[in-house]
Order: sequence, then structure tokens, then C-alpha cells
Amino acid sequence: MNSDRVKEILLTVEEPKTEFSVVFSGKKSSLVNGLYKPATREIVLHNRNFDDDLQLVYTALHEYAHHLHCERKGFVYTGRAHTNEYWSIFHELLEKAEGLGLYRNVFEDSPEFAELTAKIKTACVAENGRVMLEFGRLMIEAERLCRTHKVRFEDYVDRVLGLPRMTATAAMKAASYHVPTEIGWDAMKLVAGIKDPDRRHAAEKAFRAGKSPETVKALIRTAPPGLDPGERLAKERERIERTIARLQDRLAQVEAELRRMGAG
Repeated sequence: MNSDRVKEILLTVEEPKTEFSVVFSGKKSSLVNGLYKPATREIVLHNRNFDDDLQLVYTALHEYAHHLHCERKGFVYTGRAHTNEYWSIFHELLEKAEGLGLYRNVFEDSPEFAELTAKIKTACVAENGRVMLEFGRLMIEAERLCRTHKVRFEDYVDRVLGLPRMTATAAMKAASYHVPTEIGWDAMKLVAGIKDPDRRHAAEKAFRAGKSPETVKALIRTAPPGLDPGERLAKERERIERTIARLQDRLAQVEAELRRMGAG
């Protein structure tokens, strides 16, 4: 598979709004399989790292997700590449590629993986969810008992149980909302933290459909109004200017304190 074919696959999976290029480095790297260069909008793949085309396509999709992510951000540097939004884009690309027959999900095709996944989801993920839901019910009962005896529920959680309050609160919410245990505790906690019923049910449905946590977070997040690149850069400049002003004020305070200490 050459670079032209890789780009053809990427364009088939999702059409971008901006041009990009795919380059084979012809090298083997022990650090990364590929990288994306936002300045030149170039996907570089270390093609000698791969044993088969499946690995190559996976890495190409990974780097292409960076291009699409940068596109949405107006190619403004945000300081962190692998955000929840990025992982959501990448996972969606993988699903699309699988649906088009351009990428194969080894986790589903391999009998060994399928058997192990079933064991983990049943014996660990769902069981963990069941235990935490029962814990939430017991915490609701404990809170009721604390009110009866006019003592602080937080004190009971802190000193008697020795547990983080956030864990107890999340479990109580999950029990109150009857969040399904099969999605596992981490997903249950995320779902239980959503106040809006429609968004909560949408998140629950997405988890049941096998969506990743990053995809679900992106799904339920309220998207801000779209900004063009110029507006985005202007806002970025304002944030930087405010940060510089705060740091200059703090620097002046530190210098004044140092002078005072020297004078003493």
C-alpha cells in the first residue's frame, strides 16, 4: 500500500474541509509510528514500522484525526493534542472505516479476544457496576439514618467508612437514576453526573451501544457557537494577554516581597 492509497482511504472515510498530504518517511522509528504536522498539514507515516496494512491504516486514521481536530479548532494551537474531542474523532473514524470494510476490528474478529472480552464484561465490568449500585442504595439508607439521628452524613462517610464523599455521592445518584449495571461503574458514574434526563438517557444508550467514554463525553457536551479562525485567534490572544497581566502583577508582588526581606 502506497501513500496515495492511504490518502484515498482517508478521504473515503471522511472528507475534510482543508487539504492535507500523506508522506511515507521510508524509515523505522522506535518512538512513534507516525505524526501530524499542523503547520504544513502533513501526515508522516514511518512505514517501515508496520508488519501489515492493518497497522498502517490504523496509524493513518490516528494522524488523520489530528488533522480533522485541528480543522475544527481553526488550526489554533491549544497545548494538548490528545483531548477527549480528539479521541472521539479518532474512534468515529475507526467505526466508519470498519463499516466501509477499509479497516478490520481485530478485537471482534479474533475468537480469543471475543472470549476474553465476554469474561471481562460479565465477571468484572458488570459485577463492579452491580456492587457499586448496591453501595449507592446503602448510602441512601445511611443518609436517611443520619437524618433520623440528626448527625452529619459527611462525617459518617469521612470517619466511619473512610471513603471519598464524591464516590458516595456518585453511587447514590446512580442508584437514584437506576443506571444499568452492565455498562460498568466508570460509565455509570459519568451517566449519573448528567442532570438533564434526555442527555443522561442519550449517554446511557451510547454506552450500551459500545461507544467509548470519550465519544460519549463529546456527544453530551453542549457545543459552543462556532467561531471562525479569526475570532478564535482573537479570543486566544485575549486569554494570553490576561495571563501575562496576572503574571506581571504577581512578579511585581514577589519582587516587592524580596526587597522587603532584603531590607529586613
